[in-house]
Amino acid sequence: MNTAKLVRRLTTFISIAAFMLALGGCSGKSQNQQVPITGDLPPLATSIGNFGDLELPIEMKIDQKKTMSINTESFKGGILHYTGRVEMNSLKDFIVASMRNNKWKLVGEASYEYILLAFTKPNRTCMIVLDEGIGGSLGKTHATLYVTADLSAAGSVNPFGESSTQ
Repeated sequence: MNTAKLVRRLTTFISIAAFMLALGGCSGKSQNQQVPITGDLPPLATSIGNFGDLELPIEMKIDQKKTMSINTESFKGGILHYTGRVEMNSLKDFIVASMRNNKWKLVGEASYEYILLAFTKPNRTCMIVLDEGIGGSLGKTHATLYVTADLSAAGSVNPFGESSTQ
C-alpha cells in the first residue's frame, strides 16, 4: 500500500475517532436536566450615578476620563460617558422605554451617523447621544448623557443659590 494513502486513511480515522469521542462526551447529559438557580438573577439595568431615574443596561460601563459632573445647592448635572458591547438600536429602544417608565418625556429625536435623544421632566433635561465606536457594530457602543437638574426652580432660590425674595 502507498504511504501517502496510509497517512491519509490514518488521519481520517483519527479525525472521525476524535469527533465521536467529543460527541460521546455530551451524550451522558440529559436534555431535561434543570440548572439550579443559586442566588438572585443579575440586574438588567443600573442607575446612573446620583440620578436614580436614569438607567442603562448593565453592559454599559462608565468612562471616568470622559465624565464630569457638577453639584451645587441649586444645580446638579454633568456629562456622563458610557461604553459597552450593546447594539446601538437596541440600546436606543432600551433607553426610550426606561425613560418613559421613569416619567421622562421624549421631546426630540434625530438619527444620522449618531442617534440623538432629548428628554425633559419638570426642571430637568437629559440629552443622550449614541454612536458606534471603532469596528462598527462589532465594536463598542458609546452613550454620552448631558444631564441638567435645576434644583432652585422648586424653591425660592435663584440659579446661584441666593434667595430670590428680597
